[in-house]
Amino acid sequence: MSSSSPHALTAHWKKFLALGVAALAVVWYFAFAGVAHHENRQALSVLVGSLFWVSILIGMLLLTMITRVFDAGWAPVIRRNWEFMIGALPVVLLLGVVPLAFLPDFRHLLWEWTDVKHILPSGHEVGHDPILQAKSWFLNEKFFLVRISLYVVFFSVLTWAMRTWSFKQDTDRTASHTHTLHAFSAAGIPLGAVALTMLAFDCLMALSYHWFSTMYGVWFFALSIRLALAATVILTYRLSNGGWLDGILNQAHRHVLGCLMLAFTVFWAYISFSQYFLIYTANIPEETFWYNIREIDAATGLKSEWWSVSMYLIFGFFFLPFLSLLFYRTKIIAGRLLTVAWIILVGGLVDLWFNAIPRQVYDKSTPEGFVVTPFLTPYLFLDLAAIIGFGGIVFAIFLRGAAKHETIPVHDPRILESINYHE
Repeated sequence: MSSSSPHALTAHWKKFLALGVAALAVVWYFAFAGVAHHENRQALSVLVGSLFWVSILIGMLLLTMITRVFDAGWAPVIRRNWEFMIGALPVVLLLGVVPLAFLPDFRHLLWEWTDVKHILPSGHEVGHDPILQAKSWFLNEKFFLVRISLYVVFFSVLTWAMRTWSFKQDTDRTASHTHTLHAFSAAGIPLGAVALTMLAFDCLMALSYHWFSTMYGVWFFALSIRLALAATVILTYRLSNGGWLDGILNQAHRHVLGCLMLAFTVFWAYISFSQYFLIYTANIPEETFWYNIREIDAATGLKSEWWSVSMYLIFGFFFLPFLSLLFYRTKIIAGRLLTVAWIILVGGLVDLWFNAIPRQVYDKSTPEGFVVTPFLTPYLFLDLAAIIGFGGIVFAIFLRGAAKHETIPVHDPRILESINYHE
């Protein structure tokens, strides 16, 4: 059998699994070591690594449902790869977010409001914080654990449904499965939007419980779709070169993906700017501090290293892909589109760093009473190890699923339209 055949590619799933398990073992070892010394930066590596893949997988899940609802004729040949990938979503949640939330030591270090006995620098307990008291109907430990459990259950059911009926159609050739998936997707999209929003609130925004933004869920949605589209371009490029989609994926498919990448690049920028502009204009301390610690070094009053990261997000994560994708040839030439996809994928990771890592760590030895978690630390390598670890698990599940099912939905009512799709 040719080394470029689909079956040859799927045979590597055990290697990806071994890589993922080994990398996660290292990451979790350091995370537990950090907890022993009351340090949370190592645990943040687990959180960032898992949420990077969660955002990609949720984006693919939403794209799967959206293309089902709108009967997108171009989508079937690409959607099958999304269906293989999203099977990993519950697993990544269970291996990353769930242990952090349910193990008390990790939970209290990352989300300090879950420990009402935690002593603030003022000498008062967290439970006596008036801001937390106002939010306590939502930000309380029991409800937090219930919500995390519901996310796992909800996304597990949703991914199971989207995969099961699609795979059944390959064997029983029943068109009614398409109608079932259409109806299920119509209901799943609004529910998924709510779940995604709450997940962003709980896992990221609640790291700084004083801060709030009603636009945060929309930002996470835009980020998830951008990362999912970028990952799709990279994945389909590799599969096309590996014989999987060779002769099936064409210029028109790349053009659609490129147009969507451009649209959601603009949408991400719009939401990110709107959030910043509204907080800047209102100038409310409970909101502005979140940006202040990401722009200004409190000790010197000068720009901090996180300000440089924010500049990268503006010029590297927005302007560079935006200007590139304005050109038609960028969207249809595989190599150019692949380059932009990698730029977006790296930028999305930096965006997660920007949102998750900076926080005020109380330090009485400083005049300000705190220091901000730095960006350039050796823990960045631990973050990358977490991404590799969860990524190994994701691709193991992807390849294992591809080995058991058709690599394209051969009996989808729109499969011929998708294969022969043209602009």
